Amino acid sequence: MSQARIPTLDIRRFDSDRDAFVAEIGAAYREWGFAGIRGHGIPQERIAAAYDVFERFFALPEAVKRKYHVAGSGGARGYTPYGVETAKGAQHFDLKEFWHVGREVPRDSKYAPVMPPNLWPEEIPEFREIGYGLYESLDRLGARILSALALHIGLAEDYFADKTNCGNSILRPIHYPPITSPEIPNERAGAHEDINLITLLVGASAAGLEVRSHRGEWVPFTAEADTIVVNIGDMLQRLTNHVYPSTTHRVVNPQGEAARQPRYSTPFFLHPNPDFLIDVLPSTITPDNPSRYPEPITAQAYLDERLREIKLK
Repeated sequence: MSQARIPTLDIRRFDSDRDAFVAEIGAAYREWGFAGIRGHGIPQERIAAAYDVFERFFALPEAVKRKYHVAGSGGARGYTPYGVETAKGAQHFDLKEFWHVGREVPRDSKYAPVMPPNLWPEEIPEFREIGYGLYESLDRLGARILSALALHIGLAEDYFADKTNCGNSILRPIHYPPITSPEIPNERAGAHEDINLITLLVGASAAGLEVRSHRGEWVPFTAEADTIVVNIGDMLQRLTNHVYPSTTHRVVNPQGEAARQPRYSTPFFLHPNPDFLIDVLPSTITPDNPSRYPEPITAQAYLDERLREIKLK
């Protein structure tokens, strides 16, 4: 099956041809839960600079990286070592290590108890400015995509604005080390769905991402360099009563010589504000699609529940 079946859309048309773009992006997400987004305006130099500092961090000695691991924090900030995160229901841990950058909120904010200060590696002084700059760029792009999705299901364009302005969103630079044993049963990232509203994946450096279609087929999706892959997460699936599906995806291990190459990837997990109540939108409840979630849940309670399932808490 051709990977072109998963659409790539130019978000500049949200300004120049709004109705058509909203119809197209809505249809893409209803069908796939995934789309490529180009014309996003984030300079390639900014993305390249971010990958440079992330790769330099992961090249540091293990003992240095572990200085930034906060035990018991669920990996909320700083470093999570190789072999910790495990896809829900999976037998084997994922083949990756990663770093978390979160939103910086005032220490007197009501959200401060669940949104700790960021950690920054002192060995790479420019990590903070470059990493948080990419965080803010992706946060702004995510807001535009949510505006289009809101319009598609009959909400106001700014519906999500005051529900995500203090969202507990995460930028996660990931390093998948070279695979040295061909018999290894683990996948780089086991089949899973994302927890949050939407995920923006910037600059995956190699093939490996596969998306499961509603027919059950695994479809490779390797985007062009100027394209950001954006997918629906479980919180938006729940909020929209599965109008927007949170699609299962995985990162498979490459074959042959390619397996001996590292892979770097940086998803941005866009979350709502911690106290946002995920309650099925009335406009998405129909006779053919009755409410699947009669009990609402706050974003923070849902996040805590899911972090325990994937072995981060």
